[in-house]
Amino acid sequence: MRLASLAMYASPPPLAEATAKLWDFLSEALKRAGLDEVPAGLDDVVDYHQAWTRPDLLLAQTCGFPYVKHLRGKVNLVATPVYGHLGCDGPLMRSFIVVAKHSAARSLEDLRGARAAINQPDSNSGTNLFRAAIAPLSRNGRFFSSVVETGSHRNSIAAIAASKADVAAIDCVTYGNALRFDPESLAGVRILTQTVSGPGLPFITRADAPETEVALLRQVLQQAIAAPSLATVRDVLCLKDFAVLSDADYEPLAELERQARRLGYPAIA
Repeated sequence: MRLASLAMYASPPPLAEATAKLWDFLSEALKRAGLDEVPAGLDDVVDYHQAWTRPDLLLAQTCGFPYVKHLRGKVNLVATPVYGHLGCDGPLMRSFIVVAKHSAARSLEDLRGARAAINQPDSNSGTNLFRAAIAPLSRNGRFFSSVVETGSHRNSIAAIAASKADVAAIDCVTYGNALRFDPESLAGVRILTQTVSGPGLPFITRADAPETEVALLRQVLQQAIAAPSLATVRDVLCLKDFAVLSDADYEPLAELERQARRLGYPAIA
C-alpha cells in the first residue's frame, strides 16, 4: 500500500473524524478508477514532515513555506483547499496575530519587547507571515525580548492564555476551527491584527507521479466537493472547493522571506 497522510488539520476531534471520512470517499473513488495500492485509511504513524518526501506517497498536505523552501522539485502540487473561514479568500489565507485578551497592546508597535510564540520555524502562517509583519518594525534584527517554539498553533494559543507568551500568529483555518469546536481555548486571547495573505496548504503527491495520476487525484477531489454524501464532512472541515495552483503561485511566500532579509530581519527575534 502507498502512503496517504492528511495531518495538518486533525484536531479538535471532529476534524479528524471528518478527514477520515473524506479519505474513505477519495480512496474508494481512486480504487474504482483503477489505481493500485490505494490505502484504506490515513497513516497516523509517519510524521507528516517525513511523509512529504516518501517515495510511496500518494497524497499528503503540506504548508506553503516548506514547499517553497524544501519541497520544490521533490513533490507534485495536486490542489489547494479553499476553506470558508474568516480570513480565507479562495485558496489564499492569512494569519491572525493574537495577544492576551486583556493585553494593553493596540498595534504591533506596542509589542516591542514582548515575548513571541511560534509553532515551528518553517511554518508559513506561524513564522513566515508573522516575520513579514514584524520586519519593518525591527531594529538591528530584533523586535521581541524572547521567542518560544511551541510545536503547534494550538500550543501557541495556550501559551498566551497561560501568560507564557504575549503574541503569536495563528492561521485563520486553525483559528476558525477552534472557534467552532473548541471556543474555550480562545477565551484568553483576542485578535490584534492580521497578516497579508498567501496561498494555502497544498495537497501534494510524489515528484515522479505520472501526469495521469495527478489528474486523477484532482478529479476525485472535485468529486468530493460535489458529492451530496459528503455535505456534513465538508461543513465540518469548512471545505468549499479545491484550486489548482502552480509553483509560481507559491513564489510570493519565498519573496516574503527575501524581503524580511533585506530589512535585516531573517528570523523572528
